[in-house]
Amino acid sequence: MKNEARAVVIGGGIVGVAVLYHLTKLGWRDVVLVERKQLTAGSTWHAAAGFHSLNGSVNMARLQAYSIQTYDEVAEISGQDIGIHRVGTCTTAATPERWDFLKIVDELNTTLGIESWLIDADEIPKYSRLTDHTKLIGALVDPADGYLDPYGATHAYAKAARIGGAEIYQETLVTALDRRDDNTWDVITEKGTINTEHVINAAGLWAREVGQMVGVELPLIPYEHHYLVTEQIPEVMAQDEESLLTVDLDGGIYVREEVGGLLFGVYEPNPIPWSLDGTPWSFGSQLLEPRIEHIAGSLEKGFERFPMMHEAGIKNAINGPFTFTPDGNPLMGPMRGVPNYWLACGCMAGFSQSGGVALALAQWIIDGETEEDTFSMDPARFGSFANEAYTLETSAQFYERRFSVAFPNESWPAGRPARTTPIYDLQKEAGAVFSAITPLEVPMWFAREDETPEDVPTFFRPNSFGAAAEEVAAATRGVGILDTSSYSKFEISGPGARVWLDRLLATRIPAPGRSRLAVMLSERAKIIGDFTLFCLSGPDANGAERFVMTGSGPIQEWHMRWFDRYLPAEGVAVSNVTDQWMGLGVAGPKSRDVLQKITRTDLSNEALPFMAVAEINVGLAPCRIDRVSLTGELGYEVWMPTTYMRHVYTQLHEAGADLGIRNVGVVGLLSMRLEKAFGIWGREFSPDYKPSQNEMTRFVQYDKPDFIGREAALADRDAGPASQLVLLSLETEGCDATGFEPVYLNDRKVGFVTSGGYGHRTDQSLALAYIDSQDLSEDANYEVPVVGERCGARLLSSVPFDPAGSKMRS
Repeated sequence: MKNEARAVVIGGGIVGVAVLYHLTKLGWRDVVLVERKQLTAGSTWHAAAGFHSLNGSVNMARLQAYSIQTYDEVAEISGQDIGIHRVGTCTTAATPERWDFLKIVDELNTTLGIESWLIDADEIPKYSRLTDHTKLIGALVDPADGYLDPYGATHAYAKAARIGGAEIYQETLVTALDRRDDNTWDVITEKGTINTEHVINAAGLWAREVGQMVGVELPLIPYEHHYLVTEQIPEVMAQDEESLLTVDLDGGIYVREEVGGLLFGVYEPNPIPWSLDGTPWSFGSQLLEPRIEHIAGSLEKGFERFPMMHEAGIKNAINGPFTFTPDGNPLMGPMRGVPNYWLACGCMAGFSQSGGVALALAQWIIDGETEEDTFSMDPARFGSFANEAYTLETSAQFYERRFSVAFPNESWPAGRPARTTPIYDLQKEAGAVFSAITPLEVPMWFAREDETPEDVPTFFRPNSFGAAAEEVAAATRGVGILDTSSYSKFEISGPGARVWLDRLLATRIPAPGRSRLAVMLSERAKIIGDFTLFCLSGPDANGAERFVMTGSGPIQEWHMRWFDRYLPAEGVAVSNVTDQWMGLGVAGPKSRDVLQKITRTDLSNEALPFMAVAEINVGLAPCRIDRVSLTGELGYEVWMPTTYMRHVYTQLHEAGADLGIRNVGVVGLLSMRLEKAFGIWGREFSPDYKPSQNEMTRFVQYDKPDFIGREAALADRDAGPASQLVLLSLETEGCDATGFEPVYLNDRKVGFVTSGGYGHRTDQSLALAYIDSQDLSEDANYEVPVVGERCGARLLSSVPFDPAGSKMRS
């Protein structure tokens, strides 16, 4: 066995061998995989091994499509038969809601370049004779999906990796991981030690144990999962061609033909977690005792939807463990604070995800960043809140909702409420309907007196529509108060803070007492952060400048990892103070009047102009206040220590009682930001985009002599964008775009929507979209499908609300 390697992959399931192969594909040869038993001896060997592109995350769907394509590649390189059956998938809908969902998925596939089409119920027998179509509305057909032989696919990847120079050591148990002073790792096994620069945890059922070797607790829970294989069925045996793999959304059931019979899998309610205290190292190619009684309810649904099951005898009942994360997506990427330790685990749909996960991870390890945004897989999406109790509750929820429809206005209940602000009860009394963000409870809208404070899931205009309209009206005529506590907040201090920020950010650093919208780029000029950067007026006790940055709350751990990457050994300190500081936005033409009632500080436009920052007392609370608002109105962000939030909130409501102050939720805020074409993280801004494509060009100081990504940013600016972010007005009734719908011009896809909604101040349906630069025209007759129906769309040459921006600056 080698004693040195550039990278060591731990785990010989489908994910581990896919990572090994992709490292060789991208040019590394000195790479090793160690497996405690034999390849596939975990969850891989007993998997039903179906693969599909369908995923609630756009980028995950894209990577899953890549995974499917890669099987042909490794089969050809290795010469290994992988037993692939590209029979396609027929996903059925029996309710109007699920039929609308399939319409939306079909258009999403168009955006992603994935072939699919919709069929009516009477067409279903042409594709699948397995299901009773008489009670169905229709189905979505994806011809690239199918299933394969798990043993063959795993060994194809392994052989292709060996051809590329990799080595694989089976029957080699890793017993410890020791980090040296130079941040390389000693991978200690029963057969010797390998010193390596990079360790990749692809240990599947044992990923938790390999995480604990470096002091990391991973948010993973194994669950028992059943599928049944029937005896041969004459009707199936008589056919020359296989039916499509059939997914019944209503029952959480998947069925396909298997050697003349049927394979029948379920995602049942109340799933059973397995081995919560850790996976035994001795566990291998074993199955769990079937619990037929536990899945009886799902089987009854299956017998109703799939009549062939009535006459079929059960040959095998397979019950094996698979790992799940809180949101069902993998854990892929580096761990903050553990240099050169990478995750490639939590892939409950390993045969759909392995290739995409492996490609992205190999890019990250070798090039320092991925080609596409992979945050939906990044372990940084989970903070310390993802403890075992949270993971257990939320992963169980995902399991039983595996095939559930995801509505744009629906928040799932598991793991909530876990974190609340000091004003949670006051907001709840005021009718707040909450959603969880990391996972802080944040008001989405406030029900009126005659309304039930809960969301009714829908793809059309939601039941919050009327309340949100009134909230927006209040912020337009008087004053609205918004909860901004979920934003991330970072304090940067030390004698080297300004120099470090000037290098880290592509934006010019503001003077004391001022703020600036700031953009952070990768080496390739991809957008990896958009912040509001404040330079506070007074120095700290050591005479150094003090800076604060606020940004998107869900990516705070991701940003801290990035800051750590570039932080000097001394002279600069960065602290994540998100939980120590809460925030309230005050917006509207009377917002200054309200605030002025509860502070002695002069808030006039002359004393505190647009984008100014000050440290003042609001009531009895020491606060930081800045003149900025996502609403497009005159507005302020007020930041206070957490213990003062309740005081500031009640003081604002008392001061604004005679001025019509009203709570405003996220739904109303998003409506207002669309009318100003303000982009937000995760939709308009992400590593998928560069500044030339959107409004970020205004915040990149290209003449700065040195900042991360400068050369690539200059090249991006000079080359010009292939697509650009624009605002569209849609001709639609009763529904709005929600994101990732394709944009058509003369039946040709020319772009896609990033986010959409209704602009209550301007009375129109709006959508932000990236459109190919050569197809941009104010005269163009664009079309956007909204819940499956195409509607006309026109490009707006200016924002429809206050295009001069005079209200914000008043």
